[in-house]
Amino acid sequence: MWKKIALNVFYNLGVILSGYGVFWAFNNQKYLVVALFVATAGFFCIKSYSL
Repeated sequence: MWKKIALNVFYNLGVILSGYGVFWAFNNQKYLVVALFVATAGFFCIKSYSL
């Protein structure tokens, strides 16, 4: 139970930080980094839904 909660918290933090990273990179016109953050957020979303 605790492991599942910890993983859920980790995945949610990953999605939130990736979201902030997307906006930061887009404002700095670093479009390759935007793509990296989108892929990372997608990975965390897929993993969190599979729990």
